[in-house]
Amino acid sequence: MNSASVLSCHQLTKSYQQGPQCLVVLERVELDVKAGEKVAIVGASGSGKSTLLNMLGGLDTPSSGKVVISGQNMADLSAKQRGLLRNSKLGFVYQFHHLLAEFTALENVAMPLMIGGVKKAEAQRVATELLVKVGLSQRLQHKPAELSGGERQRVAIARSLATSPGCVLMDEPTGNLDRENAERIEALLSDLNRDLGISIVLVTHDMTMAKKMDRILKLQNGCLTEVVEGV
Repeated sequence: MNSASVLSCHQLTKSYQQGPQCLVVLERVELDVKAGEKVAIVGASGSGKSTLLNMLGGLDTPSSGKVVISGQNMADLSAKQRGLLRNSKLGFVYQFHHLLAEFTALENVAMPLMIGGVKKAEAQRVATELLVKVGLSQRLQHKPAELSGGERQRVAIARSLATSPGCVLMDEPTGNLDRENAERIEALLSDLNRDLGISIVLVTHDMTMAKKMDRILKLQNGCLTEVVEGV
């Protein structure tokens, strides 16, 4: 891990108007993720964890404050520029794999590259390498319905890595898996972080998984604070 920041937010606030009341979900949140760092964000259901992740990924707009990805303030960019930055610098993995049912594992992983203008042969070469890396060399031509839950999530992780992002944002990536498959995904993430140097920001309710990250942050009452082990 080095001192370069791949993703940060400063004074990040998100609020919603509900009739006469203003509901504050996030209040002046500060976060700085270094290259190669693994960060877990925990908190109760409804505390705003997914909202925070969506804003970090440029999928939602803050009420105030800023998000900086690889030195670029998202607020300074056009919608098209934000999309290009997001697609090149960030990967996304969700609780539900969101794979396209009519395409094979290989085609699903190659798709982000092809959307970005990479030729099909090169996109499929990269996709093949990633699927081998996540242990699915025998599943390249299988469609999602032909894969187990753990295999589908590994395809989703491979897809998130297709554009060589600096950071992958994960929202409960093991939430739909049994303990055995969850442990396999946890081990895979550690291996990918070590081998590829990719930063991980993980939203999870699983403290076993959270404790395998470099830092644990807790979101409570709109504020993000670091969890100190043993306190």
